[in-house]
Amino acid sequence: MRANHAVLLAGAALLALATTEAACAQDRGAQTYDIAEQDLKYALGAVARQAGLELVVRSEAIQGKRAIALHGNYTPREAIEKLLRGSGLRAEIRDGTIFVSEIAASGPTGISSAETTSEILVTGSRVRGAPVASPTISITHADMVNAGQTRMADVVRDIPQNFGGGTNPGIGFAVPESKGNSLGSASSINLRGLGSDATLTLLNGHRLTYNAADQGIDISAIPLAAVERIEIVADGASALYGSDAVGGVANIILKSDYDGVGISARIAGSTEGGGFQQQYGATAGQVWNSGGVIVAYEFERDNALMGRHRDYTKDRPALTLFPSIKRHNVLVSAHQELTSSLTFSVDALYNRRRTERSYASTTDPDFQVAGNYRRDKSSAYAIAPELALDLGATRLTLSGMYGVDRTHYLANVYRGGGLIFQSAGCYCNKAQAIELSGETRLFALGGGDARIAFGAGYRNNDLHGFRTLGAAQDIRASQDSYYGFAELNLPLVGPQDELSFLHRLNVSAAVRYEDYPGIDRIATPKLGLILAPTQDFEIKASWGKSFKAPTLYQGYSDKVAVVDAAVYYGGGSYPSSAQVLEVTGGNPNLKPERASTWTVTFAAHPVAVPNLRFEISYFNVHYRDRVLQPVTYLSQALSNAVYADQVSFDPSVADQQATLADALFYDYSPAGYDPAAVVAIVTNNYQNIARQVVQGVDGSLRYQADVGAAGRLLFNASASYLESRQQSSPLQPSAALAGNIFNPPHLRGRFGVTWENGPFTAALNGNYIGPVKDIRTAPSVRIGSMTTFDINLRYEWGPGNETLSGLSIGLLVQNALNTRPDLIDSPRLYQAPYDSTNYSPFGRVLALSLAKKW
Repeated sequence: MRANHAVLLAGAALLALATTEAACAQDRGAQTYDIAEQDLKYALGAVARQAGLELVVRSEAIQGKRAIALHGNYTPREAIEKLLRGSGLRAEIRDGTIFVSEIAASGPTGISSAETTSEILVTGSRVRGAPVASPTISITHADMVNAGQTRMADVVRDIPQNFGGGTNPGIGFAVPESKGNSLGSASSINLRGLGSDATLTLLNGHRLTYNAADQGIDISAIPLAAVERIEIVADGASALYGSDAVGGVANIILKSDYDGVGISARIAGSTEGGGFQQQYGATAGQVWNSGGVIVAYEFERDNALMGRHRDYTKDRPALTLFPSIKRHNVLVSAHQELTSSLTFSVDALYNRRRTERSYASTTDPDFQVAGNYRRDKSSAYAIAPELALDLGATRLTLSGMYGVDRTHYLANVYRGGGLIFQSAGCYCNKAQAIELSGETRLFALGGGDARIAFGAGYRNNDLHGFRTLGAAQDIRASQDSYYGFAELNLPLVGPQDELSFLHRLNVSAAVRYEDYPGIDRIATPKLGLILAPTQDFEIKASWGKSFKAPTLYQGYSDKVAVVDAAVYYGGGSYPSSAQVLEVTGGNPNLKPERASTWTVTFAAHPVAVPNLRFEISYFNVHYRDRVLQPVTYLSQALSNAVYADQVSFDPSVADQQATLADALFYDYSPAGYDPAAVVAIVTNNYQNIARQVVQGVDGSLRYQADVGAAGRLLFNASASYLESRQQSSPLQPSAALAGNIFNPPHLRGRFGVTWENGPFTAALNGNYIGPVKDIRTAPSVRIGSMTTFDINLRYEWGPGNETLSGLSIGLLVQNALNTRPDLIDSPRLYQAPYDSTNYSPFGRVLALSLAKKW
């Protein structure tokens, strides 16, 4: 409690400091600039640093361009406008960030309106400068800082389109394996609840290595200090990026030019106890005439949040609600111009993490009396080099990636005060890829240049899953992929055409062909349309096909055969001696999962209200051949007719021998395996058998209001409404997913306001997670929604104070009203009594942060 009181006192001091100094602090108004004639990128960087803004610009857009000398008193907007005159570039200042992008030759140069936002997005298209027809979410580093977010997992957690299931550290033991797991305590993105393996996550446009067995991408390995922004295309994108991009693609974009040194520290703790967090980081970078480098290091140590720390889980004191985590992250990103047209760049990261969790089978607080313990040790590294040749209208790129991700685990089982069983092993992943791509101008159209992007590449993923203790396991699997792609962008009509009835018309088309030897060959197309009758609004539409290759674990995990009493499979009408042979495990004959996706978006950005942007989208996903184990409830395998196609009754001895061939055999039957007593074989291995239909509406609103000497206000709101259903096999009825326990709720939203006044920033953000139904009981039980409010206060000393310049202090109050999750039925002491895929047990958390930049 002393630590919490100290944080509260620091917050009070921060508020007092803000009220006394904000009025006289230097705002982002006119400043005196003294910038010599130099390369444009360095001149823009100087303006951004002096104004306290982030700078987002692609190096190829400003390569070789010079800036005039700038001497005098200007606002940041005026300074940038003067530097960009005659450059063929335009800029937008938004949310504390300067965005610079290319424009058509006949268009104006300078500060843009909101309508050019799509031109700076690189995710969702392989064509430089092409607008994106799919709904796209962009979160800048300034957005993250204003919200008090210090980890990539924090950023993703608050996105309404994301689901907390899949691969994430807070997943409880009660969650079905198909809905989520916590092995390794990695954090992944799971758009629409389609699975961590159905959302493609990129780093600077490069793929990363899969994590553990479920094929998610661990975003917690990326230090937030090095991140410039994250862009998410919440739409199928396999035509552009290949497998896994069914729910969408997330691209984490790093800072390309960082000049200086920064350090940071953060401590946080719950007012109810448990889960104390420490986070420390250091970032250094340098920019020179022909290149730059950034190096970021991050260390975090989190204490476990245990059942004894919450009054609603005190009956299970040894249960881990959130694991202890200790991790080290290192990231390096560098770029160097080798010649005037040839640039080399490289991104590399390293992560090491150790986590622990436990539970007791009784109310005894010591899990070693009777309980389970698991320790995971993870290490990962990846390197992605790139060589880019810029020939003016044409750009060629040769890129590669190599990475390794190892998750070692140790699981102990205790009974009677002693260790009775151990299991230890590793899910060790490796990935390598190489790609040659290009992009060039074809011909001129009314709205600008028609351009085409093209490329081909090779990718390999490898999984070695083995155990050194416990039941035998030795998975050795590898999958190659060869692909080629092309994307065409046609700006048919643009503002320069000066048509009274049409402001802009853009059409795009893409196709990708992939060959997975031994699995399938797949072609995935995508079409996009952007229609803007006026410069105030536009209508966007996209259609495409996407796919996801089966995971190596689904294809090649060990075949397991289990014999047990028939009564446990719904065979109550059989004699007590009756047995059932159950088969689970991998299936090397799996084919890719396939999806058809389409979206329609209305976006408004009225010229009369230049800082307003509103967007609403409808999305639809038809997903077939989903891989799963079709017998959802083994206790009904023999009694429920929907499982009839997975059950073979009265199997012969030969049938049983064929089933047992090459299988790991476990005999749990009381009397021992007797072929004459086996009344059925239940086949429950992975199969291409399920169908899903996912649809809904996304909406977002952003508005910035200047309030004179009082600074500016930033308003934002976003929400996602989701409907999803699944048919697990042809004989089973379609059942709702969204709105049911351990699935996404129908509605999620985030809304907030940020006040910026010189060095002081205050933000209030609300998060809404809708209710779900617990359908495990009859009748079903409603689990209430959860609404939380976060308050973030931050003060940063500007260049006017030589001693304190670059120092910032922040106070974050998460879940200020201390809202707790609704409880669910959880009779077993190892189960968390809430839906851990949707709701958090942390309660109110106070966080104090300090940072210094030189």
